[in-house]
Order: sequence, then C-alpha cells, then structure tokens
Amino acid sequence: MLTDMTPALTHVADFAVTVGAPIAVGETADGLRRVIPITGGTIRGDRLNGTILAAGADFQLIRADGFTTLDARYVARLSDGATIYIVNTGVRFGPPEVMARITRGEPVDPAEVYFRTVPRFETAAPEYAWLTRSLFLATGARYPDRVELALYEVG
Repeated sequence: MLTDMTPALTHVADFAVTVGAPIAVGETADGLRRVIPITGGTIRGDRLNGTILAAGADFQLIRADGFTTLDARYVARLSDGATIYIVNTGVRFGPPEVMARITRGEPVDPAEVYFRTVPRFETAAPEYAWLTRSLFLATGARYPDRVELALYEVG
C-alpha cells in the first residue's frame, strides 16, 4: 500500500547564508525582479560542514501580492576542501504587510512567513555523490543580513 511509503525527513545541516544589498532590476511584466548577492556563510551539521563562498546570488521575482519565487545559485567549500555547486529554488509568502517589510529589508518573525526551497547539488567529489542522488527540502528564514536554512534529505 502506498501509505506505507510515506517519506521521512532527515536533518542534514543548517546553512547561514550572508547576503548583500538587493539590486533592483525593477518592475517587470511578471513582478519586481531583484538580485541578492550572496557574500558568504557557513554550513554546520552532522553530514556537511563548510563555508559558503562569495560566488553567487539569489534571483528573485516578487509578485504584487508579495508571493516570491527564489532561484539562488552559489558555491560551498566543505571542511575537507570539496566544492559543491548549489541551486536552491523555492517560494516565500506571507501576509502582504510582512512581505513588504522583507522587501524593505526590515526584520520579520520567521513564523509569519512560509519559506520552503528545494536544493539541488553538483560536485566532482565522490564522497559527496549522495548529494546528487537524493531529494532535499529546506525550510528558511530571512533576516536583513542573512538567510538561514535547515536542510533535510527526503527518505
């Protein structure tokens, strides 16, 4: 029976991704287009530890109702020297006044925002091939200077 196959989530690591000031492309036909530079960060967990490099950005599209699509692309160097390319796509949504505060760079209680992403990984390091063979889900929180993500492997 398929209900016996309910997936489980296993915590892999916590990411703290530091970000720079948003670069506003402006209001396009699809919404407000912004690019958020990724300036660094850390990865801490039982299966992954390392540093996020200043080599990437989050390409955001914010609709008029505040619904935001996220497309972050960046690189991490793990504690053993392995490098990983990360593509993290997802959504962020909450009440309009809360989303407006995020857009202005103001602090927001993470409990007020639905923030989920689906990270994908690429690496040449054989010991991390498992990252390329599973599905992952992350929950997120946006702060004025960083994004915090809790990464889970879907089992």
